[in-house]
Amino acid sequence: MNTALTIAGSDCSGGAGIQADIKTMTVNGVYAMSVITSLTAQNTTGVTGILDVTPDFLKKQIDAVFTDIFPDAVKIGMVSSPDLIDVICERLAFYGARNIVVDPVMVATSGASLITDEAREVLVQKLFPIASLITPNIPEAEILSNMKIESKADMEEAARRIGENCSAVLLKGGHSICDADDYLWMRIAECEEGVGQWFPASRVDNPNTHGTGCTLSSAIATYLAKGKTLPCSVKHAKKYVAACLAAGLDLGKGSGPLMHNFALVEENRKCE
Repeated sequence: MNTALTIAGSDCSGGAGIQADIKTMTVNGVYAMSVITSLTAQNTTGVTGILDVTPDFLKKQIDAVFTDIFPDAVKIGMVSSPDLIDVICERLAFYGARNIVVDPVMVATSGASLITDEAREVLVQKLFPIASLITPNIPEAEILSNMKIESKADMEEAARRIGENCSAVLLKGGHSICDADDYLWMRIAECEEGVGQWFPASRVDNPNTHGTGCTLSSAIATYLAKGKTLPCSVKHAKKYVAACLAAGLDLGKGSGPLMHNFALVEENRKCE
């Protein structure tokens, strides 16, 4: 059975972070493992507290996974301190981890900041270069590219700028630009400027989007773990997220979570 590891923060409300990643990986057919970087006190209305694990304990978690069940892919989510990022980079390099998908989580859906400026710099300088793909949304991409993004042309330029520090960038357009069209930029040896590909999609009319970014990045990692190409993995992951949104789960007082197990719920209904 293919395996995937998520390295991210815990969301006690279950909609994002480690919890969303494990749900996504499991229902998409791989064995999911987790390394927790932070405990968060959060729900659909906001984040009220963040407690990081120690660098030593983070190292022990990573070692425990890689020395026993080697993951076919690794998804990295919220990492709020430079010391923790250093540990992740060192350990992944040590073990020769492959298919690394980085979701540069900087701001929660509710608008709360989840990472320090210092940590962001270390993320760009050390983690991006070893990643197979990074998946920023528009607000994150504006920070990383140091430019305003207001059009599809801006998305393409921002992806190229961010791509100077990594192998591939999936810039997500779900923040008021071109519906849910995402732009994938990839570095290839034959083309000095890299190549780009658009993944068009219609926006799903659902205000409950808590954990959408976590879900997409972990779904991409899942399909990479199963041996799919990067473009194919993005295609399948976007289809899955759209279905999770279309299921119309409505929980919580704020931006609610997705229905990660929509297919299982529907199957159970047929059996009633």
